[in-house]
Amino acid sequence: MLSSFLLRPHLLTLHQTSTDHPPPFQPNSSSSRRPEGHRNPPPHDQGRMNSSSEKVAAGEVNNIENADSKAGSKVGSDVHRSPADFGFTPEQEKAILRRVDRRLVLTVGAMYCISLMDRTNLGAANIAGMGVDLVLIGNRYSLISLLFFVTYIIFQPPSTILVRKIGPRLHLAAITVLWGAVMIGMGFVVNWEQMAGMRLLLGVLEAGFFPSAVYLLSTWYTRYEVGKRNAVFYLIGSCASAFAGILAYGIMQMKGLADMNGWRWIFVIEGIITCVLGLVGYWLLVDFPDSKRESWSFLGPTEKEWICARVNADRGDVKVQEFSIKKYLGAGLDWKIWAYAMIFFNTTTVTYALAYFLPIILNLELGFSVGEAQCLVAPPYAFAAIVIYLSGWIGDKYHVRGPVIVGNIILCMIGLPIMGFAKSSAVRYFGVFFVTAGANANVSTALSYQANNIRGQWKRAFCSATFVMFGGIGGIAGSLVFRGEDAPHYRPGLYACIATSGLTLILVGLLSLSFYRSNSAADRGEKELEADGDEDYEPGFRYTY
Repeated sequence: MLSSFLLRPHLLTLHQTSTDHPPPFQPNSSSSRRPEGHRNPPPHDQGRMNSSSEKVAAGEVNNIENADSKAGSKVGSDVHRSPADFGFTPEQEKAILRRVDRRLVLTVGAMYCISLMDRTNLGAANIAGMGVDLVLIGNRYSLISLLFFVTYIIFQPPSTILVRKIGPRLHLAAITVLWGAVMIGMGFVVNWEQMAGMRLLLGVLEAGFFPSAVYLLSTWYTRYEVGKRNAVFYLIGSCASAFAGILAYGIMQMKGLADMNGWRWIFVIEGIITCVLGLVGYWLLVDFPDSKRESWSFLGPTEKEWICARVNADRGDVKVQEFSIKKYLGAGLDWKIWAYAMIFFNTTTVTYALAYFLPIILNLELGFSVGEAQCLVAPPYAFAAIVIYLSGWIGDKYHVRGPVIVGNIILCMIGLPIMGFAKSSAVRYFGVFFVTAGANANVSTALSYQANNIRGQWKRAFCSATFVMFGGIGGIAGSLVFRGEDAPHYRPGLYACIATSGLTLILVGLLSLSFYRSNSAADRGEKELEADGDEDYEPGFRYTY
């Protein structure tokens, strides 16, 4: 139901060209500096278009694209052109962005959905018989859960460099097919040591997907459009968590087929689905907007130049400078990069803890049967999907990120004590809704928070890698906080989740104070923000609270 809702056209009209991005910078002009005290650009107002004009606009865009293809225009030939110079009507602009939304956001969202499903299906497999067959006594289950993140963390930093060199189509599609093959292999292991080895290999292959996808998304949209796109990207991914339990329960019924237990079929069937999606993704994925590599049946050169121009007007970092290891690693000297990463660590500690242990907690602690536990995972994630999209919509509309993160953290801190200490199982399950919604909504909001407040392609690449790397470390923490010896109440795990949520509040407060001081100094003309020695930067950048 939720996945079909996501595909409805009205939800895909995510952009609001006039309201979701600030007015363009005006290089070498005194007007490029906003008035003192005005740090976030006000929205403009434009009219809506009706359905018939959408069809006309789409046809006009296609005509322009065909003309561009024949002309062989050079993408990115002049990144300093204003978006208005291209002569597109508002209807044509919206039609172009809708095409990007459908091809980019939906494709990477679907691939991320299967990625999350593949890395977090251990909980479903464990209560379906894997724990017995592989003798997962003591901390063996926690160990095979966390081993994935060892290689997942190590192999992330090179990914954002590699995806720029060979392109996202080849990079993302290839690793998806390969980790699908590993998933199939996991259905045939005979002991827990082999499962541990397969999880290590799965981490190597999945390491490149999330940071590359986040980086790719951030290059196509302006700062106040990316929030809703990140929300839908992660919302589609969260469908994995919502319905993976139900899917796993259905696959479990294949128990006995080919003399295989039900948990083995979970890995085999989901691995096959992953391989198929990886092959399809090769044709549907798109490249960076400034790239000269072709994408199958997509935008023409003029449309891509327009995308580059509007992103450059928004934050001035479309031009990709020559790779320099010094410049790439030098981004690590900015303390804010690590603050963003730590916020993501805190967030993923809670989300992975829920993904790995919620079916087990529902089964062992709250007393639900195996089938009930598998299916009761879905409703909290369905509720989380609503909060995820609302968080992205509010952030884009009002040009804020930190306050949205704080609001979601409050949801977590309300839900965690209810989940851990209430007497009734029904009340404790009610608390799961708040924790699941708050934690998962902050994944996409934190992505937008860091994307809005950095500038420069290689700094963005470094930040994406470190950000997701710390998310992987959070996955290790999440796989350890709910220990077997703490069953059935898992109080240390609950305390750890409360502590990480409190730390996020502190970090957002520190960043907001830093942003206020920096923006004030920039408004007084004392400094340019996020210039970092880049001779090509555009003036007028301001941090988003």
